[in-house]
Amino acid sequence: MNYTQSPPAQHHSEMLLGSDAIAYGVKLCRPQVIAAYPITPQTHIIETLSSMVDSGQLRSEYVKVESEMSAIAACFGSVAAGSRSFTATSSHGLALMHEMLHWFSGSRFPLVMVNANRALGAPWNIWTDQGDSLSQRDTGWLQIYCETAQEALDSIILSYWLTEKIMLPVMVMIDGFILSHTMEQLFVPEQDLVDRFLPAYVPPYHLDTENPLSFGAAATPDNFYNLKKALAKTMKHVPRTLGEGCARFQSLFGRTYQNLEGYRLEEAETVIVCSGALTGTVRIAVDKMRGRGQKVGLLKMRLFRPFPQDELLEKLAGADNVLAFNRAVSFGAGGTLSQELRSALYHLETRPRIFDVIISLGGKEVFPETVEDVVANMAELSTVNSNWF
Repeated sequence: MNYTQSPPAQHHSEMLLGSDAIAYGVKLCRPQVIAAYPITPQTHIIETLSSMVDSGQLRSEYVKVESEMSAIAACFGSVAAGSRSFTATSSHGLALMHEMLHWFSGSRFPLVMVNANRALGAPWNIWTDQGDSLSQRDTGWLQIYCETAQEALDSIILSYWLTEKIMLPVMVMIDGFILSHTMEQLFVPEQDLVDRFLPAYVPPYHLDTENPLSFGAAATPDNFYNLKKALAKTMKHVPRTLGEGCARFQSLFGRTYQNLEGYRLEEAETVIVCSGALTGTVRIAVDKMRGRGQKVGLLKMRLFRPFPQDELLEKLAGADNVLAFNRAVSFGAGGTLSQELRSALYHLETRPRIFDVIISLGGKEVFPETVEDVVANMAELSTVNSNWF
């Protein structure tokens, strides 16, 4: 996240938990329906939203449900009726939603959902990695990964603008505990400014007794194919559309975001690719290595679905080595991020060597020294097999 100017006057500064930052972002977007089920480390988000509804700060229908599947099913009904809606979950809660994720994207319904990244069991674990969200990458949802609480708050506002423009659901990721349970000094925009960026939702289609429609009806093979083809076409244009939204966001809020953010890529021979809160740790390590004359850079993946291949090729041009820092694994195939990078670069006649680095699962700590150690031992790493650190 970069500031291009001083924060506009229509902001106020607050010290907030990352989970509360999410709740404030949701409140500013004026959702009409919220349906969610508590699960660590996401629970703070919906507790705060529930308090906002109870106190009258937020005029929204809060639906109490008995599971994550019920939460997203309730949102499916509310969005079908034409309401701006919100839900949040984590880990096994997201896994329980799996069936409805497909129904949301296939129905071309807009929704913003926050997932507080947390490892999937077994064994039982409540700390963060990205296995829960990356296992849902083929469901037709956009996926945005946040490095800071400020980025998470801003991403909620951007995501509502985007989901209602393209009519596909958006999943916003924060690292469980690392972002959700730590405090950060934030700039919270005033309601009038958000209303200028995000007007009231006017659904292009919804359940209406005066104009009966059917959602999710059976489709013939040809129609099914053509609907999926249309979804893929929309996904192809998302990086450009999101870029337009970020430019408009910058003009109003003074902060700008990129689908892929390069850091110290000038003359970088080795580029570390990662996402989420781990990015901050890698920045520190990159600065230290640059100070010693090592030509190392960082590429932060903010947008993971759709995969921004064209921008990736541009950012990695000139790099000899790519270290893919994975926090999710497809067992039997390797790191999830590594597979995506290899697929994106495969067609190039000259391409960098890609090292599949499994850096952290289940909340395993990563320090700047860990990152430096990976780079220092790069000559010993395999470009064929996964390298576990």
